[in-house]
Amino acid sequence: MLDAVRGGATLQGARAGALADLIERDRRLAYELAAGVLRRRAQLDRMLELATADPRLHDVLRLGAYQLRALARVPAYAAVSTSVELARALAGEKAARYVNQALRKIARETGSGKRETNGATHPSWLVARWQRCFGATEAARLVVWNDTKPTFTIQPARWSVEALTVELRKAGFGVEEAPYGAGLRVSSANHVSRFPFPAHLPGYAEGGFVVQDPAHALACRFAAIPPGTIVYDACAAPGGKAVALERGGARVIAGDARRERVGRLVETARRAGVAIRVAVADLLAAPFRSEALAAVLVDAPCSATGTMARHPDARWRVTPRTIARAAARQRALLAAAAALVRPGGLLVYATCSLEPEENSDIVTEFLARHPQFARVPPPPPPPPPPPPAAGAVPAALLTPAGDFQSLPQRHGMDGAYAARLARVR
Repeated sequence: MLDAVRGGATLQGARAGALADLIERDRRLAYELAAGVLRRRAQLDRMLELATADPRLHDVLRLGAYQLRALARVPAYAAVSTSVELARALAGEKAARYVNQALRKIARETGSGKRETNGATHPSWLVARWQRCFGATEAARLVVWNDTKPTFTIQPARWSVEALTVELRKAGFGVEEAPYGAGLRVSSANHVSRFPFPAHLPGYAEGGFVVQDPAHALACRFAAIPPGTIVYDACAAPGGKAVALERGGARVIAGDARRERVGRLVETARRAGVAIRVAVADLLAAPFRSEALAAVLVDAPCSATGTMARHPDARWRVTPRTIARAAARQRALLAAAAALVRPGGLLVYATCSLEPEENSDIVTEFLARHPQFARVPPPPPPPPPPPPAAGAVPAALLTPAGDFQSLPQRHGMDGAYAARLARVR
């Protein structure tokens, strides 16, 4: 997995192929090792003095050091001996001796009480950016959140919340309500891992649920697409938002320009039992005639800085240029979507970024260039008791301008943003 990430793959993409043939216990450990090394790579590199080491040994040393410092359940002798064997296979006997010496030194320090690593775990430029945006205290809390194993949240699909809760608890899983009532948080009963594999949960095969963080479920709630409205989800893969909109009563057409991801979108819709029409379609190529749609959702590709707890490799992939390129594409996507919205229609823009350049700045610039659009708040919720997907979005998640924004360090969920724009003329 680490080789694949270094070659440009995402950790989630590398995970599927690498772990397919392992038993569950080994899958859990392998993923924990890869994700942990990516979260703590900067700390581990300082500890190991990798500048002087054979590059072929870098990941071997990181894996061994991570086990010694962060995984108390892995015996020190096992972490060292496995790493030595890997080094021998990769680079020969001299490399094995080097790894043995380096890791035994760390094991001795760990035995003296040094369990956790210290120091920066994110690129310094990114932390400085967050300090300017949120202040030093909140930026520090955000870093801590990103360095913590992510929580695991599901949203009901074919099964009700009550049925999911009963079946999960019967199977020995821990279940609690997610923040703001947006789904169920699931944990392993033995608490060894807080991130169960979805396919091993009751209801997966039956389409009882989809995996979706509370932030993205709440963004769909904020969108408040009126029941019966045809909405085009223009960047729909992997399909969680499309399922949520359909369950809320909208009639969804889901498109995505990335052909390789449309298969997953189709599978999500099929498993969840929703009647979503799916197409390979590039929003920038005008897949519908002008002013043809009552509602368009643009869940724009972004830097994903709001999901770094869930995607620990992302912190090393994002750069200032990444954010600038994402913002340029987002401006183009939002303008293309606007052309498809008929007068009186709705345009919803969303990202999973924390960066103003990809969120409020995009919407402010768009409204300045498109005076026929204006921000509109979601309508009030129906009289109680409303269905879970139709409740109001709490004021704590609304910006002064009335947009939706969740922040991990404040709200205990992924970072996400959404703006609700109506074509008023």
